[in-house]
Amino acid sequence: MPSTVTPHVTPLDGRRADAAADTVRVARERFVSELYQQHRRAVLQYAARLLQGDWHRAEDILQEAAVRAWRHATDLGGRPDDVRPWLWTTVKHLVIDHHRAQRRRPVEWTPVEEVELSVPDQADRIVRSRLVHHALAGLTEQQREIIRLMYYAQWSVAQVAEHLDIPAGTVKSRSYYALRALRRALDSTGERI
Repeated sequence: MPSTVTPHVTPLDGRRADAAADTVRVARERFVSELYQQHRRAVLQYAARLLQGDWHRAEDILQEAAVRAWRHATDLGGRPDDVRPWLWTTVKHLVIDHHRAQRRRPVEWTPVEEVELSVPDQADRIVRSRLVHHALAGLTEQQREIIRLMYYAQWSVAQVAEHLDIPAGTVKSRSYYALRALRRALDSTGERI
């Protein structure tokens, strides 16, 4: 059975490979930089014209063409002057791909009247505040005191019990009945809060 021989890679060979890769990378970057400087404006105008004046999409097309030029820099010869026909063809194909994608997934427009804004309406907040204030006025002083301390001041049951000098269980019970009375008062207004 023949034995296979694994070639021995020396550290020097690894450094040469790294240096070669760095040289290729630098050459590609220089190529794309020069290509971009020479053809950016013309490509952008061409793409925008093909996209009916959509400059933002034209910039995206330009970026994608630059990436493709970077990938194919060695195949393109490394001279930005000779690449113009390839660049125009690439941009045209990218625009065609964009148009095809738009046909498959057309943009859906929602009429302004149907848009739900996530910003809370201050008028609704004011109306709710007035309704709650009116409903609180219909509660007993004891019920208002419990709600004020527990829900507005955000005191714990233990803090309220200590302040009013009553057991914690009594605070919980009063809180329950106060909230129930408040809910009944709010329900009687007919408004949903």
